[in-house]
Amino acid sequence: MLIIALEGPSYAGKSTAIRHLRSTALGSRAFVSDCYVKHIAHRADIPPARTDSAAAQLAAFERFMEIEATRVAEVAASGRQFVILDRSVDTLLAHAYALDVLFGYGVHPQLRDRLKTLSFLRPDHTLYLDVPAETLHLRRKAAGHTAAESEYFLHDPGFLTHARDYFVHTPRRPVTRELTVLAADAGPDDVAQTVEALVTFWTR
Repeated sequence: MLIIALEGPSYAGKSTAIRHLRSTALGSRAFVSDCYVKHIAHRADIPPARTDSAAAQLAAFERFMEIEATRVAEVAASGRQFVILDRSVDTLLAHAYALDVLFGYGVHPQLRDRLKTLSFLRPDHTLYLDVPAETLHLRRKAAGHTAAESEYFLHDPGFLTHARDYFVHTPRRPVTRELTVLAADAGPDDVAQTVEALVTFWTR
C-alpha cells in the first residue's frame, strides 16, 4: 500500500491541500488520516509544543505514538489503494530534533531507537511544504489567531529553522523513503493544486 505524507510548518497549507484532495477523485481512493492533534478530543490533553524537559518530550512522543498505532490499525482495515497522512512520524522526530538543538534535551537518538520497536506508517513519499517564516506569520495573522495567542512556539524562529533543517539539511535522513520539497509560499489553494498533481503522478 502506497503511503504519502504531507509535512511542513503550521500554516504551511497542509490542511487546505488535504481538504482539496478529499474533494477530488483521489479522495474516494485514499485513506486520509488527520494530524495527530486532531485525534485528541480535548485540547488540554494535547502535549505542549514547548515541553519543559527531556522526560516531557519523551512522554509527548509516546502519547503521539499511541495515536500512530491507531492509524496503523485503521489503515490495515481500510482496504484503500493508498494512504494520505497529515504529518507522519517524521513530524515527531523533527520536533524532537529542534528541541534537542534549542534546549539540549538529547532525546532524538532515543526516539529513533524507540521507533525500531514500534509499529508505524513509513511514508513512501513525503511532500514537505516549504514556506518562509514571514509568510507563515501573515497567514496566521489573517486567520485571526495572533491576538488570542501571541506567543506561538511553533513559529518561534529557532524552532522553525531547526525543524526545517531536520527535513532538508541534517545528515541523517528522515524516515520517509523519498522526500520532495515544494516551495509553498504561493496561495494555499494554488499549492493544493500542485499537491494534487504530485499525488496523481505518484498513484497512477
